[in-house]
This record gives sequence, C-alpha cells and structure tokens, in this order.
Amino acid sequence: MQNRTRIPAGAAVGQETRISSGNEGLDDILDGGFDADRMYLYEGRPGTGKTTLALEFLLEGARRGERVLYISMSETDSELHVVAGRHGWDLAGIDIFELVPPETTLDPGREITVLHPAEIELAETTRLILERIAATSPTRVVIDSLSELRLLAQNSLRYRRQVLALKHFFASRACTVVLLDDMSGQENDLQLHSICHGVVLLEQLAIEYGAERRRLRVVKMRGIGFRGGFHDMKIIRGGLEIYPRLVAAEHHSAFAGDFTPSGNAELDKLLGGGLERGTNALLIGSAGVGKSSLALTYAIAAAQRGEVAAIFAFDEGRGTLKARARTLGLPLQEALDDGRILFQQVDPAEMSPGEFATVVRRRVEEDGARIVVIDSLNGYLNAMPDGRFLILQMHELLSSLGQQGVLTILVLAQHGLVGPVETPLDISYLSDAVLMLRYFEYAGTVRRALSVVKKRSGDHEHTIREFKLGRDGLSLGPPLREFSGVFSGTPVYTGSAEPLLQAGERDED
Repeated sequence: MQNRTRIPAGAAVGQETRISSGNEGLDDILDGGFDADRMYLYEGRPGTGKTTLALEFLLEGARRGERVLYISMSETDSELHVVAGRHGWDLAGIDIFELVPPETTLDPGREITVLHPAEIELAETTRLILERIAATSPTRVVIDSLSELRLLAQNSLRYRRQVLALKHFFASRACTVVLLDDMSGQENDLQLHSICHGVVLLEQLAIEYGAERRRLRVVKMRGIGFRGGFHDMKIIRGGLEIYPRLVAAEHHSAFAGDFTPSGNAELDKLLGGGLERGTNALLIGSAGVGKSSLALTYAIAAAQRGEVAAIFAFDEGRGTLKARARTLGLPLQEALDDGRILFQQVDPAEMSPGEFATVVRRRVEEDGARIVVIDSLNGYLNAMPDGRFLILQMHELLSSLGQQGVLTILVLAQHGLVGPVETPLDISYLSDAVLMLRYFEYAGTVRRALSVVKKRSGDHEHTIREFKLGRDGLSLGPPLREFSGVFSGTPVYTGSAEPLLQAGERDED
C-alpha cells in the first residue's frame, strides 16, 4: 500500500469520528481506529482471541470515561472476570449483562426465570437486550455471541432480519457496537459481512511442531484505508499483541550513506572502502568457517564508536557468543553491559515471522540500533510455517531497515564443509553485498578463504584472500594469486613460494 497519513483516534474525518479499538496493533492496521457509531464484527473459531480483543475495546472506552456494556449470552460474569484477572485487568468500569444467569438449577416448585437462549424465544432475548441498552445508554457495546441468536432464529432469513433490526436500533443512538461470532454455523454467514460496517477475522493455526500461530485479517472496513493481508498476533498477559504486517514504504528516514567501518583496515580495503549504511550484506559459507565471528566484528566496532548494534541469534546462545568474543579478544561483555550491543536469542518454534519483524523494528526505532545482525537465515527459515513467503517477508524487512540507514548483516550456512556445497535458499539477489567464506585444503591443513563476490554500491577487490581468526581478531593475508580452485576446496598451487599465513598465525580453535 502507499504511504498514508496517520489519523489519530478521535480526530474528525469529514463528518466521521475515529475511535480507538483499544488495541494499538489493530489501530495501526486501521490507520487510526474505528469509525464511531457503527457496527463491527469479530469472527473466528473458539480460542482465537475474540473475547480478549472485545474486552480491550470496552476497557479503552471505560478508560476514557464512557459508559460501556458487555452483553454475554455464552459466558458468565465470573468467567469474564477470570479472563480479565489473568490479563491484570479490572472490569469495574464495564457493565456486564448476562443472559445466562450464574444459577441455572431448575426448581419445579417455582416459576422458571432462567434466560438461557435455548429456552426462551428470540423476541424475548432481543427485548431484554434493547431494554438494557435503553436503560444504560452506553457508547460502546459488545454482544457475545451471535451464534446464540442464530440458533434461536432457526433460519437465515429470520436471523438476518433480527441483526438488521439491531443495526437500525443502534443507528438511532450514539453507540459503537462489536458483534462476536464463533463461526459455529455449518457455513460462513456472509450476510453478516454485508450488514456490518467492518469485519475482522481471527484465526488459530496448528503447525507440525512448536506453539500454535495466531493471525488476524481485516476482511472489510467501509471508508477506511486499512493494511490488508494477514497479521501475526499472540495472546500475552495484558491482552492481544498484534504485529502489523511490515510495509517497507511506510518506514523511511533521512541518513548519510557513508561507510560503516568494520574495525579492520584490510577488510574495509577488500570491500572497496567498507559497507555503506542503508545496505545489507550476506555472509555465506559452511558451518564454522567464521561467518558469525565476522558479523560480531562489525557489531563490536559499532559499539566502540558509540553506536548500538542488535544481534538476533537463531542458532547460538549468549554463552557461545561470549566464548567466541573471548577467543577473538573482543570486548563483548563491556558492550553488553553498556547496552551498545543488544543480544536476543530467538526460538524459531515460538516466534512468528511477524513478531520477529516487529522486534527488529523496535530495536531500530526505539533503541537506535544502526547495525542489525541476523544469525542465521537458516533458523529464520525454520520459523516460517510456509517457506514460500520467506523471501517476500525478508525483502520487506531489508527494505525497511535500508530506508532507515541501518546496515543489516545476514548469515547463511551452506550444507557441506570442503568440496561442493549447497545453499538452502537463494537470497543473494536481495543482498547489496555478498561475502563468500570457504574452507580449502592445502599441504595437509585446512585453511579459510574470503572473497567479495558482489557489491552493488561500489567497486571492490575481486581477489580471494586467506584469513584467520585468532586472539587479535580477524587477520587477512595477501591475495591468493598463485592458486586456482580455492573455492572448490582443493586448490592447485602454481607459484614458487607459499603466499599463505604462517603456521603460528593460524586460527585459534
């Protein structure tokens, strides 16, 4: 979608007034919130979060001093208070009207007063609802749920007429209504979509391994320019946390496109001066060849300049990172203590791609990170329930970070060590720079080589260099001009002297 002018909740738009949905993420998707005095539908299977989202809508109204009403035909007052208590909410400002009383014991010796929807007429249920609304004059109402009205109506024509009658009744009052529907009918009730001003669909997906995934989609919203598509979300203590789908065009800030020093003069020279801000670099190679160490070198150099770097580790823990830093002689602990390096370990079985993109954005927009390291894309791929959209989501994330002047370093492990290797996914076309790291064997020893195979933003060396990782960090040797076949793993030497790093200078393992 195109850039949109943000409309704060409560601002006038022509003759309409926008109000907050009570959820920051949904307000962001709706570009400010709901149109006031309209009827909306939250639909989804049981357990998707409809009640939680509806309570947030009413709590927002209560916070603003409005009179709000929750009409429950499926949950009791005590059940709602249990839900609220687990979120840390106080429902004192919400008028809860039960059409299912707390005591349902039938006594044949007295008049039956139980108002269970299955035992009374539809007209009586509707009359009780309208009387309560007329008596309290709320500005926000939630009706939970329409499945009970559907059962009482018995046929789709009568059901539609009843919902239309409710809509016309509310139209004469200054009241915004949210209807909940658990989609328990035999088929989707699309007639509700035509009646309501807006429809929000909530879904819960069970993946083969890991936690369930929840997502939300705005199906329709009359007169409101919303962000389409699915948006990841999860239920946490405090409510529903919605992660609006990332649209790169909405995130841009001015920045100077200067070089980002690596802290190693030879490496910067190999890169034609260094990596520019607002670009991304892909470090690709076999497991253990030094990709993560090279990325850490950039993060430490940024911290030493007083900048903030964020490291997202899918494959390694904080302890492993600290051990690597000690081996390389890098002052990681100091940077972690000062908050100049922000480290977060990501469990791909628990975090959705939408949540990950939101966390990365927060590190940049709220914490001021200028370098973002994603280690590795292999772990990110495992976080995707459907790998077909990995490239598209990564494209939006990289574009968003680039437009804010952030240098993004991506780590991708290839399958295989020495000899032919395979890449699990091809993301090189999205990368502004690609650095290839390879093992190669010579004279009975395993060595490491580095080369810049792509750099969009300027010239660079086209040589292949040996490198080592030791207590002094990363060291580069001279170009391997008298070798051929280095990247095949078994090079052929044609020179008269060995232009290689000396044995005493090789990697500290």
